[in-house]
Order: sequence, then C-alpha cells, then structure tokens
Amino acid sequence: MSGMLPADKPRETIERVTDRTNPDYGYSSVENLPIDFLLKNGVVVLDKPSGPTSHEVATWVRNILHSKRVGHGGTLDPSVTGILPMGVGNATKAMQALLPAGKEYVCVLELHDRVDEGKIHDVLNEFVGKVYQKPPLRSSVKRVLRVREIYYIDISEIKGRLVLFRVGCQAGTYIRKLCFDTGEALGVGGHMRELRRTRVGNFRESAHLCSLHDIKDAYEFYKEDGDEKELRKYLLPVEFAVGHLPFISVRDSAVDALCHGADLAASGVVSLSSGLKKGDIIAVRTLKNEAIALAKANDTSDRIAKAKSGIVAIIERVLMERGRYPSMWKKKPSENKARSS
Repeated sequence: MSGMLPADKPRETIERVTDRTNPDYGYSSVENLPIDFLLKNGVVVLDKPSGPTSHEVATWVRNILHSKRVGHGGTLDPSVTGILPMGVGNATKAMQALLPAGKEYVCVLELHDRVDEGKIHDVLNEFVGKVYQKPPLRSSVKRVLRVREIYYIDISEIKGRLVLFRVGCQAGTYIRKLCFDTGEALGVGGHMRELRRTRVGNFRESAHLCSLHDIKDAYEFYKEDGDEKELRKYLLPVEFAVGHLPFISVRDSAVDALCHGADLAASGVVSLSSGLKKGDIIAVRTLKNEAIALAKANDTSDRIAKAKSGIVAIIERVLMERGRYPSMWKKKPSENKARSS
C-alpha cells in the first residue's frame, strides 16, 4: 500500500462560533457554477502528452478556450507525460497552492546490469526521507544543492534490468536524479527510461483527467450547440485546486473586505482546521465553501480558536472577485478623515 502525500494529512475542524450564511450571496454549490464563470475561473487537469513543453501545452489550452491567461501548476519535462493542472483566467492565482500538496510519479528505471531484487528494494527504501539534490545541467533553475523529501517508494515490478516503481515526493524533486543515484548506490549505474506523473495533491488519474483533444471537442460542443455537459467534466471550480489545504471559514460580513485585500481578523473566523502552525499556507473560504483567498496563518489553530482580537491570517493571494458578497465592513474613522481631507 502506498504512503501518503501531504495532501492526505487528516485534520479535524474546530468550530469557533456558530453562524449562518445568507443564501442570497455567493454560489450555493461550487459544483454548479455558470459555465461562463468557469471559463474565466476554472481549472483543467490535463494529461500532458510526450513531446511538447509545459509552456507550449499551456499556450494550446489558452487558444482552445480563448482565454487571456492559462498557467500550469508544476513543470513537466517534454518527454514526461501525465497530470499537468492548468489554471484558466483568474484561477492561475491558485496554482501556487499546489506546491505543498505533494506529487506522485510512476517511473521505469533501467539499470545498466542485473542486480539482486532484494538489494534493489533495500537501496530504493534508503532514499525515502530527506534527500540532497542538485538540478540537472539543462534545468531552468539555479544549480544549487537543495533538500527535498521523498514520502514513499513502492516497487511494482522488476523485470531483468527494468524496475517499475511509484514514488511520492515533494515538489521540485528530480526523479531523473533519483534514478541516477539509485544506479550509483547499486554499483551498476542506471537512468530514467520513462516517467509519468499520476497525481498532484487531490488531482488523480482516475478522475477529471482530460487530453487536449477532449478539451477541444468539449469546447466546440459548447460553442456550436450550447451543450455544457462535456466541458463541465473537464473545467473544474478553483476550489478543487485548494481543497487539500487547511482552511479558515469566515462570516459573510468578512468576505468583501478580504476580496479587497484586508487581512483576516479573529472576529471574522467561524471555523478552522486543526494542526495549523504559524506560517502555514491556508485557504480562506466562505461558509458555502467558496475559495476567497490564499493566506498565511498568523498563529496556531489553538490560539486562533481562542483569540478575541487581532490578525489571525495574512492574505497572500485573493482568488474571489469583488462584489460576490456585499460590503458589510466599516472603514476606520482615521480612513474616513483621510478621505475627506
């Protein structure tokens, strides 16, 4: 059985206060958003083919959907296939939320000579945990030694010199380097023969994955016949991209202020995830589970739950458009005075 990625970490919900949300504001269900809204705020979980760069694929999706902006969540080398999350329009802002989620790959390692299977198992298991890696020569990032974490390695099959395994790891881990280092540790040499990304956080191969042809056909069905069914299968709400994050839910009265970039005060908090530490990236959401913003926790869960006042989260990136909820916050007297002077 495979190990867990950070996205799988179980958390409980702490109910700080009891509050209700007004059904007249926002969307009652993020799974039934208007299709025109999704085309400006959606997420596509693309099955990247071998050959093109991630940037090229993002450009193709942008052209297919006639979008102004499309950004991907984690580069894949041209030869690598698999899950490449795409933020469409405003949802590009949510792609950074996938960095702490963890990623999973299926890899074929080719050893340069035969090795006892037991030894292969032992050596690969030694790489689970913190590893030191330097990016390859052709990498787009600075080649400095860095630490990355490998959460699990499960060997599926060994056939001759070929080793098929599944690996869960931190973003920025180089599987090609893992294969090289494994070959060195075994004393025979080795290289990555094939690689496919099978998971990014909560995005998995078994659900929502689509090809470029799928998204193209679905968009054409929508434009020609008004049929939204296929497009809705592949164009997901931005909430899917932040669903793995710990959260803080807020009152309706706090939403508009947050959309204008205000930091979150304790008085606006209704409930939150357990286990928060200061500095953790969190999703701030409405009582209808709509994503408002990405933020950094300003304290631990226990302290936030008991706080009477003060800022409990620093807003990093606003995801919700202004105006979805009405303005219910009052400017400070000093602000009003400044405006009138």
